[in-house]
Amino acid sequence: MKIGIILGSIRDERTGESVAEWVAAQAASRPDATYELVDLKAFDVPLLTSATVPGAAQKQYEDERVQRWSDTIDSYDAFVFVTPEYNHSVPGGLKNAFDSLGNEWADKPVAFVSYGAEGGVRAVEHWRQIIANFRMFGVRQQVSLSLFTEFGPEGVEPAERRADELATLFGQLEEATRRFSLVGSTV
Repeated sequence: MKIGIILGSIRDERTGESVAEWVAAQAASRPDATYELVDLKAFDVPLLTSATVPGAAQKQYEDERVQRWSDTIDSYDAFVFVTPEYNHSVPGGLKNAFDSLGNEWADKPVAFVSYGAEGGVRAVEHWRQIIANFRMFGVRQQVSLSLFTEFGPEGVEPAERRADELATLFGQLEEATRRFSLVGSTV
């Protein structure tokens, strides 16, 4: 099972990079899945301007950056979204990249690691509504990191309990991925 850890911030000097690296380091020892870091910034996904609705594009896009993003996302069985909270909601860059694709997301499980002034919980609540459009399954466990208490000069400094929370998140995501792959193989 191949799971993408999507670093959802594209800002310069972004806080999320240390969060995504922490998630990837924790995932490295998981025996039943391969986790890979996917840095959204590296794809330079343009604003959604194509006249073709992504759901009707049949995974074939005019812009080579969107096509590369599509091919990458399509190769994963599930995802961990590392998402900041911007203005009580999801980050625009990640939302645009999500909206730029269609069926690449369909029927795949997702988990959330968020960060922000309130731990990013409002961004996750919005993501849960958004992913429903593609029948994605959001696992219950989430990790929500406070910018005020869990970050220092070198980046994320998660509270001691966060490693256990993240292990629970990985376990739920891997179980959901196994279940979804069984359902998908019989449809």
